[in-house]
Amino acid sequence: MIVAPETRDLAELAGRLEHWLGGCLPRAIGIAVTDLAYPRGAGQSHETVLFDAHWTEGGQPRTQGCVVRIKPRTFTVFPDNLFDEQHAIMKLLSDEGLVRVARPLWFEEDPSILGNPFFVMEKKQGRVPVSIPPYGREGWLHDAAPQQRRSVWRSAVEQLAAIQRVPVTSAGFLGGKGAAARGLAQEWDKYQRFTAWLEETAPQPVLRDALARLESAWPAHDPEGIVWGDARIGNMMFDDDFRVVAVMDWEQPSLGGALHDLAWFCTLSETMHGRNSTYGAYLEGMGTREETIALWEEISGKSAMGLEWYEDFTHFKMTCTGVRLGQLRGTAMMDEAAMRRRLKVA
Repeated sequence: MIVAPETRDLAELAGRLEHWLGGCLPRAIGIAVTDLAYPRGAGQSHETVLFDAHWTEGGQPRTQGCVVRIKPRTFTVFPDNLFDEQHAIMKLLSDEGLVRVARPLWFEEDPSILGNPFFVMEKKQGRVPVSIPPYGREGWLHDAAPQQRRSVWRSAVEQLAAIQRVPVTSAGFLGGKGAAARGLAQEWDKYQRFTAWLEETAPQPVLRDALARLESAWPAHDPEGIVWGDARIGNMMFDDDFRVVAVMDWEQPSLGGALHDLAWFCTLSETMHGRNSTYGAYLEGMGTREETIALWEEISGKSAMGLEWYEDFTHFKMTCTGVRLGQLRGTAMMDEAAMRRRLKVA
């Protein structure tokens, strides 16, 4: 099943990519682009297409598995344009080697080629616990043995924590403006603006009440750190040994602090495969919230004190995204009473 913001004629896309790759590979002859496909269970914010590139160089045949990621044109889920930053953080992480990401190969700013800027990265081989259908209900992770799921969980948390070992000083390009340059202030500013953006379509009294409640309980603990932005095992690829080979989907990175991704990961884990999962059965072998926090603290060297507030903020962020998707589709994603329960506002 394809879930993508936009789709296009893949044969035409192949021709455009073949012509464009000629400029990227000046010594190549006989460039051919084959096996184009939209990823199964793909995300909803960017058009992403898999393909293989073949050519001859120096008399030797070459093949490179690739993924093209295209900046969205009209189906914009988030108010901030962070396409360049997405590419930059992936390049930084690939170069530093602490976090396993797909290596960016080429970046194209010219919108005339595919309709918008895009970048191409290497295609990793592995399996992803997809959200459609929910991996807690069916699929390879659902069918795995508990000890195999344990490997998935541990490897995922190790990579989640490894992000916090990357110095924020090396990712200054992710900083915000003025008083919201980094830390919680940056993420808070982003979601205040997200709320205002949603209100351009319709009033959002529940979101405003939730912001006020969160601000009244402002956390004292705000450790620095890079934010991945969508921290969940559904955005990780695993090999046959049930270990992470790629951490994916960096659409909303920031310098917002270390606890945002941990809170997001814990919240989504409980939703997708925890004992109170709403999407499928509990998956034995996946670590508990307490185990996840303990392993994350051990590897990252940072404290998760006050994580509960960040988990509440995660619910707020997810609700903003849900409201936006509802606006784009012309359907309500959640009624007001359910939103108030989720966001703990009267």
